Amino acid sequence: MTDTSAAPSPGPATEDRRPDAGLHKALGFWSLLAAGLGSVIGSGWLFSSLYAAQDAGPAALLAWVIGGALMLLVALVFAELGMAKPESGGLVRYPQYSHGGLTAGIVGWAMWISYVGNPPTEAAGVVQYAAVYLPGVYDGKSLTGLGIVIAVVLMAAFVALNWFGVLLFARSNTVVTAIKILIPTTTVVLLIASGFDSGNVTDHGGVAPYGWSAALSTIATAGMVFAYTGFRNVVELSGEAKDPRRTVPRALITTIVVTIVLYLGLQLAFLGAVPAGMLGGGWDGVNFDSPFANLAMILGLSWLSWTLIADSMLSPSGSGIVYTAANARNVFGLAKNGFFPGSLTTLNTRGVPARALVLNFVVGLAYLLPLPSWHSIISVTGSIAAFTFQIGAVSLIAFRASGLTRHDTRLRGMTVIAPAAFVVSSLVVFWTSWSKLWIGMVIIGLGIVWYAVVWLRSDRAVSELVGGTWLVVYLVGLTILSALGSFGGAHLIAAPWDSVVVAAFALATYIWGARSGTAYMTARPEMVRRLRADADLDRGDAPEPARQAHSMVSRAFPRGS
Repeated sequence: MTDTSAAPSPGPATEDRRPDAGLHKALGFWSLLAAGLGSVIGSGWLFSSLYAAQDAGPAALLAWVIGGALMLLVALVFAELGMAKPESGGLVRYPQYSHGGLTAGIVGWAMWISYVGNPPTEAAGVVQYAAVYLPGVYDGKSLTGLGIVIAVVLMAAFVALNWFGVLLFARSNTVVTAIKILIPTTTVVLLIASGFDSGNVTDHGGVAPYGWSAALSTIATAGMVFAYTGFRNVVELSGEAKDPRRTVPRALITTIVVTIVLYLGLQLAFLGAVPAGMLGGGWDGVNFDSPFANLAMILGLSWLSWTLIADSMLSPSGSGIVYTAANARNVFGLAKNGFFPGSLTTLNTRGVPARALVLNFVVGLAYLLPLPSWHSIISVTGSIAAFTFQIGAVSLIAFRASGLTRHDTRLRGMTVIAPAAFVVSSLVVFWTSWSKLWIGMVIIGLGIVWYAVVWLRSDRAVSELVGGTWLVVYLVGLTILSALGSFGGAHLIAAPWDSVVVAAFALATYIWGARSGTAYMTARPEMVRRLRADADLDRGDAPEPARQAHSMVSRAFPRGS
């Protein structure tokens, strides 16, 4: 069999035949930061504080801290990857380079499934808040038929704004993001100043009325992972960034730090603003259609309430626009990997992967019918999204060991940060209740089946499967441990020992995965040489002689070699 570790991919008829060559490198630091913050500050801030309080009470504050710390670790990993090899759709391309098609297929499928659910989630969030002034769109539990129609129209608008190019997307999103930061910040200040009751944090069952395990579970199931995940869109758009070696890591880290502070403030403000009279049945009995807007009205801040209603259209829509852009690049990357048809790498005249936009829109519609509410979509996609954080850590170590990264594209402390990111990500997935985790694992399993079909129908090397064996074992092992553990499982392994076992298993798997990736890349020096040349071009580092050399390398070692 021919080794297809770097699958062929069609591109424009230019000297540089890479599909990325048609993308416009127009995004600076502020545009990338707006993309990150614009993704993170979506419908998550409007709803997550409510659902986290319902599940965990005041202990939700701990969940936000753990979730934020995890995201900071993961962001640092992806920051170095984005510096080393800036590429649109990079989140699914990096595992292709480091471990081959099976690993990239599993991670790419999981990422696509979680990402493609975002625009319908954001659209559902807009409609749910709109129920205040549009009767008949939300019945208290799910969207009505009219609500679904409005959500579909919103999703189509997200696609339209992305269709006409990355510059229009960046300019519109930067303005929207500035407003989106101002409104939740104002909400925190006014709710704390107007009606904060510190007794809500210590009374009514105490700080952890449902146990600390509930706080850990809520990281994935109450929308926290969803709320933070948008930072990765900075990496997805890195192939269209100017000076990505500087702008990508700065935008990533700034996004995470700002949002950790903001979400902690929002959760604290929500906990203190809920009237004590509503807590007689406990935190799980608290329910609002439009959480912060309803609280503002109760406190007599009617102008803030209506401002929040207006922002409920702006914040989710801005996030939906960014995710629509990023997931089109995700499909673009999967098509370059050979996981999806190569036709999905086709760009329109404005340098946008238009066919990928259409595919995601159609698939996104399928979320709204069986899962017609914000919370119902999040509860399914949360654990899948959390799983996709791990792969960056093992890919990065393989990049370093193979010599793909350079001294000026390395961050300090990564030998500790990378395994910590992998282990903590694994724990977040494990802490998801078994009743929700098994559904996510079944969905990921469907991606493995699809990759098997692709592998059998194409001329791919057995080494593609060997490079991904560690990940299949990891998924099976994590599923078994969840079934046996205390987070909705059989309780055959009691807390906290089940988490200790998962952490040890994750660390062992990380070592296996890093060694597997290193062996995979070391065995392909021609691929590493081409990737290094590509990275120099993408970063704009290569002088003209190097560009000519890159063309010679590309001809000598084409992508299918």
